[in-house]
Amino acid sequence: MHRDTAAKSNMIAEKYLFWRAIRPFSFSVALIVCLTGIVIAYRDGITNIPLSLLILSAGLLLQTGVNLINDYADLSQPELSPASIRQIKANFNYGLISFLLAAIIGFFLIINSGPLLLVLTAIGVVGALGYTLEPINYKRRGLAVLLVFWLMGVLMVVGSYYALSSEITADLFLLSVPVSLFTSLLLLSNEIRDFEDDCANGINTLTVRLGYPTAVVLYRSLVVSVYLACLLLYLFNLLPGALWVLLSLPVLLLPLGRLEKTGADRSRLPPETGRSFLCFGLCYCLALLF
Repeated sequence: MHRDTAAKSNMIAEKYLFWRAIRPFSFSVALIVCLTGIVIAYRDGITNIPLSLLILSAGLLLQTGVNLINDYADLSQPELSPASIRQIKANFNYGLISFLLAAIIGFFLIINSGPLLLVLTAIGVVGALGYTLEPINYKRRGLAVLLVFWLMGVLMVVGSYYALSSEITADLFLLSVPVSLFTSLLLLSNEIRDFEDDCANGINTLTVRLGYPTAVVLYRSLVVSVYLACLLLYLFNLLPGALWVLLSLPVLLLPLGRLEKTGADRSRLPPETGRSFLCFGLCYCLALLF
């Protein structure tokens, strides 16, 4: 019994280590959504490499901040060791520093592009902080999968494009849909992996509310929706190079096969979904260009 308790305590402590808390697999979100906005701008004849690099840096810093504050709500769990509590608080502070650095870059981008970017940035920061922090905490309210579609998907694509062009087009919102759907898919994969732990700790994510079988159906439905959205964009002549995205389909077979697994086998679902997102996103950017 003592060994089991010690092993569980070690697993919990490892979960909050900086290299785990930063969740590197999720960086594909910031990279791809920002790159999508930049590539759409390039397609529209707007090119600025230094500014594009700043936009990517701000997006990655924002994603880092979101990841590092994500575990702050876990401080209410009674089984946490003092070391885990200290690590969670340290990660939270690192997350705030990431937000500050992103805000500094954002301030420069706002001066360069216009006040609308300030509004988009403010919405993004509030949304990021509200992921697990009270009184918003939309993760435990079961709203995270829906809201990240807008906050970490559409909003970041539009913001990246606007930071380069100082304008927004109707087509931009439509072209942001496939990568935004994949953003929701990645978050859902995280909820599916943590299903049992979230049930035990009373964290009512969308997956907990729907139940595991329904969440699996939703995961598969989102995969279909991503490629269906690409098909519709092709039919409306907004994505003439849509065939490029088909190259990413084989990479999705691995995470799809994880859905019926349990324990350690299912723990690979988020990073494999993250790699699939990266592969899809790069193919999607090629589809936008060619």
